Amino acid sequence: MNFKNKISNVSQKIISSFWGELSHLSFDYLFNNGKIKSVTHEVYGKSDGVAVLLYNTNTKNVILTKQFRSPVYVATNNGESIELIGGAIDNNETPTKAAIRETEEEVGYKVDKLTKVSTVFLSPGIVKEKVYLFIGEYDESNKTENEGGVFNEDEEIEVLEINFNKALQMIKNEEIVDARTILLLQYVFINKIM
Repeated sequence: MNFKNKISNVSQKIISSFWGELSHLSFDYLFNNGKIKSVTHEVYGKSDGVAVLLYNTNTKNVILTKQFRSPVYVATNNGESIELIGGAIDNNETPTKAAIRETEEEVGYKVDKLTKVSTVFLSPGIVKEKVYLFIGEYDESNKTENEGGVFNEDEEIEVLEINFNKALQMIKNEEIVDARTILLLQYVFINKIM
């Protein structure tokens, strides 16, 4: 099925552009029953992003972060989120360069080599952001003085060095509920990297 041939008369109206951009995408959609219906969807997002799981095969630890997330607060009345290193890709920056930059900014590890695992949409029904997923090895020689995020970006990040098996248990206990984090922890487990 070629969806491009099923959509016509496309228009987009920006509703808000405070942090990300919220728009209404309106179009005529040709259903399989031959009927055409005008529909409007909301689309939200800003730039594409990256997410990184650092792991240490000697200590069997992974680096995660803990930080406040407004949507988690609204949904649960507790804004704490344990998750991967992550952030937005800046203009004229490759996903790999963004992942390396975010790793140093958020957790204070300078790494040169990361392995791309996949590119995913985390909520394709409404969010247009693509997230590039990476893994990489670290050890104490990679440690820098930087960590905790960028104050000017309203970041306050606690760095967590957690045993890999404990991190897997934190998924079962629903202490880790971030989809990117679950994906990469399970990727490392399934591929027997740790």
